[in-house]
Amino acid sequence: MKKPIIVIKFGSASITTSDGEVDERTLLEIARQVAQLQPYYNIVLVSSGAVAAGKKFLTRYAGTLSERKAAAAIGNPLLLQLYSTYFKPFKIALAQSLCERQHFANRNQFVQLKSTYETLWKNNIIPVANENDVVSNKELKFSDNDELATLIAVGFGAEQILFSTSVLGVLDAKGNVIPELKVIDKAALSLARTDKSSVGLGGMTSKLNFARLANQMGIRAVIFSMQTENALLKAIKGETGTICLAQLKKVSSRNKWLASGSLIKGKVIIDQGAVQALLQRKSLLLVGVKDVVQPFEAGEVFQVFDETENIVAVAKSKWDAGDLIDKEKRTDIVLAHADDIVLL
Repeated sequence: MKKPIIVIKFGSASITTSDGEVDERTLLEIARQVAQLQPYYNIVLVSSGAVAAGKKFLTRYAGTLSERKAAAAIGNPLLLQLYSTYFKPFKIALAQSLCERQHFANRNQFVQLKSTYETLWKNNIIPVANENDVVSNKELKFSDNDELATLIAVGFGAEQILFSTSVLGVLDAKGNVIPELKVIDKAALSLARTDKSSVGLGGMTSKLNFARLANQMGIRAVIFSMQTENALLKAIKGETGTICLAQLKKVSSRNKWLASGSLIKGKVIIDQGAVQALLQRKSLLLVGVKDVVQPFEAGEVFQVFDETENIVAVAKSKWDAGDLIDKEKRTDIVLAHADDIVLL
């Protein structure tokens, strides 16, 4: 039988010590536990920590964009070498995968990326993904590696995505771990602290937002800490951290890519009648559009919001936003066909 896919993301704070050095004891634990999971899963590791590993080699490092890129260039091979050192005793080879946003925005490039990973898995090799910070365009870069991990999980049809972080899970107002979130709504998002670690880009808000997207695409997410004994083995069973439950709905692989991997170019607000039409799996007509908040061109992907600013869907446009201004609000003009709309 084909192995299910899991994506495991390690944040910088979860694999570094208090002084910012890569924690090799944690890497050993990752290797030991992943070795026990590999016979049963096709695994993708998404690991931050390249900047943390490389910045000590730069004189008077101040964290500017160019310095972060330079630190990543130094740190990426060092980080993979460290991982490889601890995986070698378990006879597991690793492959480096430096990704850019365009690899997901372009459908053909994404399919090639997926094919490469499948070849690695057939040869019992685990890809270790990270953003290609050295050349990533500032406007088109990932918000953080939580996004990269989610795009891989959604695009590849993963069963689970595990977010390893510096805290034990999502905490309630009293500081206790919430064991399960059935839906990640505004109340759940309000629990997230807004601070970030000193070595990473993301935070709990980021993890919850991307866990929400994964859940909507039918993928279970777990937010946990490697500080727990046998954390990975427990997380995959739902025995530690916070489990974010997947929603039971079927989404085609193309529409999963559309909802997650494609570059979002625009934003529209639609009226309640149009919202109801989308919920009934009908096309989006121009007559239901109240406002074009961010312009876009034909063939580009845009977000669809209701009048209270809640996101309803993403869709691929049949028209340029500029052309829409010149069109009368005719009921027969289809802005996006039902097949090109993914409800969120």
